[in-house]
Amino acid sequence: MNDVLSIASVVLAAVAVLLLVALALRRAPDPAPALDELARLNQAQLQQQRELREETASQARENRLELSASLAELGRNLTHQMGTIAGVQNNQIDAFALQLTKLTEANEQRLGALRESNEQRLNALREGTEQRLEALRETLERRLRELQGDNAAKLEEMRRTVDEKLHATLEQRLGASFKQVSDRLEQVHKGLGEMQALASDVGDLKRVLSNVKTRGTWGEVQLASLLEQLLVPEQYAANVAPVPGSNERVEFAIRLPGRGDDAPVWLPIDAKFPREDYERLVIAQENADPVAAEAAARQLEQRLRLEAKTIRTKYVSPPDTTDFALMFLPTEGLYAEVVRRPGLMDDLQRSWRVVVAGPSTLAAILSSLQMGFRTLAVEKRSSEVWQLLGAVKTEFGKFGDVLAKTKEQIDRASTTLGSAAVRTRAIERRLRDVESLPETTSAQMLEDDPGAAP
Repeated sequence: MNDVLSIASVVLAAVAVLLLVALALRRAPDPAPALDELARLNQAQLQQQRELREETASQARENRLELSASLAELGRNLTHQMGTIAGVQNNQIDAFALQLTKLTEANEQRLGALRESNEQRLNALREGTEQRLEALRETLERRLRELQGDNAAKLEEMRRTVDEKLHATLEQRLGASFKQVSDRLEQVHKGLGEMQALASDVGDLKRVLSNVKTRGTWGEVQLASLLEQLLVPEQYAANVAPVPGSNERVEFAIRLPGRGDDAPVWLPIDAKFPREDYERLVIAQENADPVAAEAAARQLEQRLRLEAKTIRTKYVSPPDTTDFALMFLPTEGLYAEVVRRPGLMDDLQRSWRVVVAGPSTLAAILSSLQMGFRTLAVEKRSSEVWQLLGAVKTEFGKFGDVLAKTKEQIDRASTTLGSAAVRTRAIERRLRDVESLPETTSAQMLEDDPGAAP
């Protein structure tokens, strides 16, 4: 409001100044009256401004008073209304509290009555349940006693029936069974005698094989036996020094014709039997331990490589000997293990010029030598001998597999005997509860029982 009045006064003053300027321009000849008029108008304007400010201030005071009165009245009204509302709310809260108190008391009374009613019903239900359970227990006990009596009677009747039938069946079959058992025991007795004889022979063989010198002698004896059977004495020699100027002597050597009449070419044959390494391999295989079996097989392979190197170094010296030698293994099982090792025989032939032979293989080699190389010089025909030995190796290469299959069949037979022993023990456990008869009575029944097998 004050800003509007100020703007209006400024506008009026500007208009007055413009009017004075216009009058002054019209009355140029006498400027004094114009200046007086201008001063008068200025005074009038100032008076109007003062009056306008006073009026504005008065109106502002009145407005403030009216606004203060209105606000005071509004505050009184609000205070009165808030008091009224507070009183109403207090009354309502008191009424709600009273109602809640009454409702709580009513609920407590109802819960008390309900609790008493439930306790009475539970007591009645408990008493009725106990009575029914007692009656049910008595009924069950009576039924169980009756059932036990019936079962005892039926079991006694069944026992008598089973005893009668079992006695009759046993009387009919025990004679035949005892005779079969007697026959089997007699066979077992004979087998035990044979096993004892075999064990004695095995013990003798083990004692022979336990001594290194005896073991070597046994291999030499077996080799000498093969040479005697397949060759004539002029075709081989024992304890030969095949390399001139060397004191190393090989166990046996085959005399093959050379370039001159008195200069034979020797085919060295040395018997080797690495018993300890072979026994470790067999034990590991019987124990189904592949790790130990592989380790023992590697040891056996290393031992044979060393023996082949020794044979090559000591006994092979062309042209006085053939460009290869034979390593004789006295058992087919040992030879089969050597054949089973991948690449071993080829490596021994290629690296050390040593051919490994078992009893059957050596017999075939000796037969081949006897038939094919009687009149030919070894220097001209050594390559053909090598080819012949390769053919012989091809023919007998599967001998290890045959031995493995034989071992599997023996293992299956052992498994069958074990199953029979298990069944025998099961029958013995079943017959353990059967009452044994005196020896005289059982002997008389076995002799006089007409149902016994003849």
